[in-house]
Amino acid sequence: MNTIEVLIGRIDGTASGLVQDSTRKVEFEGEELATLTLYDRNEDGRLTDLRGVKEALYRTDDGRLIVHSEDWSKWAGEPTEYELIEVTEGDLQPGGRFDRLGEQAGFGRSLTLDEALEQW
Repeated sequence: MNTIEVLIGRIDGTASGLVQDSTRKVEFEGEELATLTLYDRNEDGRLTDLRGVKEALYRTDDGRLIVHSEDWSKWAGEPTEYELIEVTEGDLQPGGRFDRLGEQAGFGRSLTLDEALEQW
């Protein structure tokens, strides 16, 4: 196991350069299982690097599954938010809150035909 260090909280910035940082550092023992970065799309459907979410999945030394989420923006006036969420294996399965991250970590399974038709 390794010492994992992440942030929780929020950073707000303004167009004039003022920054309010209410983040706190969190440390725990565990291992990183997977990471995933999802980028927002603009009006015509193309990916943009102006906003996105970075997720990391960890297994703690006591066996809990934890997702660290960083919801970031490069736009002035939009915050970057950091969150820790305890999840279950169900959250990492198709249709779960973090199914794409679960797939990266090997928790996923093939979609059923009905799941594929519903999602796509």
